[in-house]
Amino acid sequence: THTAPALHASAAQSFKKPSSGTITINVGGYLYAAQRQTLAKHPGSLLEEMVTGKKPVLHVDSMGNTFIDRDGPIFRHVLNFLRLGELVLPEDFKEGELLRREADFYRLSELAQALQNWEHQQATQREPAFLEVTDSHERSQGLKVYSSDNSFIEKVKSRLVQISKSRLDGFPEEFEVSSNVIQFRHFIKSEQGSRLVLKQDSTFVCTLECLKLETVMLALKGGFRLLTSLDSSRGSVVQCEALHFVK
Repeated sequence: THTAPALHASAAQSFKKPSSGTITINVGGYLYAAQRQTLAKHPGSLLEEMVTGKKPVLHVDSMGNTFIDRDGPIFRHVLNFLRLGELVLPEDFKEGELLRREADFYRLSELAQALQNWEHQQATQREPAFLEVTDSHERSQGLKVYSSDNSFIEKVKSRLVQISKSRLDGFPEEFEVSSNVIQFRHFIKSEQGSRLVLKQDSTFVCTLECLKLETVMLALKGGFRLLTSLDSSRGSVVQCEALHFVK
């Protein structure tokens, strides 16, 4: 466990007391409490040497806790590795280089290896996603949106709703070709008074041009970058026959 500086800890020389099963240390202003055996789990590590008395405690904080002048928040992952025997990191973890340096400082080669394995696994899972927006400029074909990432297709669908006879009908099934493809062959059903609108603005009637622009904006916000555009001679993305994005 950890918290910001200064809990009610008074174990001035807890490292030197073998009878003290729990130890509180201050890492960069963050207090962590752990069992002695947890910190001593890897023989030869800095923490094991401190716990066993092989390495003298050089610094203490105002409460008498052993102080280590290193990054406080990242020590959470060091301690969890000692507790669990494996490295468990958040999916959006982006401090690999910092954790690697801490592993070196604490002389935890097992943690450094586990981090390398985790980074390799993340890299193999991060396959590129492709997005293609094509427009034949013909009402019979209309606008086609294809993405290898079907979560993007869901995002497009979640932005649009059909209004029919003063009621909201959700995203029209007729536009959904598959989980990877939407094709707006036409944007108004044959039913009189039916219209496709943005979910947040039921007064905004969608044309194929604004559907394309909405898709492009969602793509850019979602981390896609434009790879190629065909027939952009007219100077507008909504006039391009094909737009290719990758992420």
